[in-house]
Amino acid sequence: MPQSALTGSRIRERRQSLRIKQADLARQVGISASYLNLIEHNRRRIGGKVLVKLAQALRVDITILTQGAEETLLEGLREAVVSARRSTAEIDRIEEFVARFPGWAQLIAAQRRRMVTQERTIEALNDRLTHDPFLAEAMHDLLSNVTAIRATASILAQTPEIEEAWRDRFHRNMLEESDRLAEGSQALVSYFDRQVGAETAFSTPQEALESVLLEHDYHLPMLETGGMEAAAALLDKAPQLAMPQARALALAYFRTYVRDAEALPMRPLQAAFAEDRDPAQLARRFDVALPVVMHRLACLPKAKDAPDVGLVVADTSGSLLFRKGIDGFPIPRFGAACSLWPVYQALTQPVQPIRVAVETPPGRRFVTYAVSELTSAVDFDAPQVFRSWMLVLDAGNAPMPEERARPIGTTCRICPRDACAARREPSILAD
Repeated sequence: MPQSALTGSRIRERRQSLRIKQADLARQVGISASYLNLIEHNRRRIGGKVLVKLAQALRVDITILTQGAEETLLEGLREAVVSARRSTAEIDRIEEFVARFPGWAQLIAAQRRRMVTQERTIEALNDRLTHDPFLAEAMHDLLSNVTAIRATASILAQTPEIEEAWRDRFHRNMLEESDRLAEGSQALVSYFDRQVGAETAFSTPQEALESVLLEHDYHLPMLETGGMEAAAALLDKAPQLAMPQARALALAYFRTYVRDAEALPMRPLQAAFAEDRDPAQLARRFDVALPVVMHRLACLPKAKDAPDVGLVVADTSGSLLFRKGIDGFPIPRFGAACSLWPVYQALTQPVQPIRVAVETPPGRRFVTYAVSELTSAVDFDAPQVFRSWMLVLDAGNAPMPEERARPIGTTCRICPRDACAARREPSILAD
């Protein structure tokens, strides 16, 4: 039974909660009181037989003593250490810290969780403020109104002797600009209210489609067997797809989903994926293209033992056409992502599969599989159109390449990595 440095502390806490004296417990187990004292202060490891006897005497399952409820806390503290750049924390003494100062340990772990939540919020707001066309126009109008009012007020304040006709004209301009400012503010508030309260309020067709896919965890069982007839029914049932542009985009995606489902049925893929995590091996096994395997893996139904699978699809402009993130690997909702992502590297090496280990700023490691392929017809008189796919697996669910993990981010504006050759703009996140 695996033990940690906290086992002795748990024995002491359990004994004290049962109001058993240390000498009495030692006598029941058949060891000396001094030896039990060393055990309870985490200064001696415990033999298997002694541990079993202690668990029986304390009327508790042995796993409570060996594992306890602190594993999640320890993991949270380790993540905090990894994410803190230039940290000098003694990570080899983390269990001792939790044992001696459990309250401080819980506080640090809680702060770490809040920081992660805030970082994700900043990512979402950054995407929204940067790429939402309505917000961009609304903010431009508001700033224009404020500038006009300020300029008019400045003229009136700095010009005490002004003709009455001009003064009336300035006052009228201020009133009109104030009315426009109030209307724009009300429209902006209503927009945010719709975003929060209405399912159909989406700024782009892609965002509307993604909301439907998220509802189904990207697995659409009705399309697995029902084909395009089921796709038509799904289009009618999804209120998010009310816009014609969203319906057209969803219909194109549903055609791809049905085509790939016919080429690679889900049930045999699930069985094969449980044995082999390499998408290239799976592509050869089922005699299908590598992007088909990647897309189907991203559509796997949720299962207890199945790992989460992320997928990113990009074109040569850098735009993300499809995004499915997993925990620890955030994907921007709008625009291009970190230029160090292998999905972009694959575009420079058409048809050549790429496997790269990457590490995100929180210190999480992933294995990425990327490939780009020609999606247009071969024509000497037309440009070639390429599309790139990148599959993302947690490092614990896939064999890690031997090379060092590549540090990557989400987007430059919210990436904390200072020394990065690919940085396009300064980060808005302070140290």
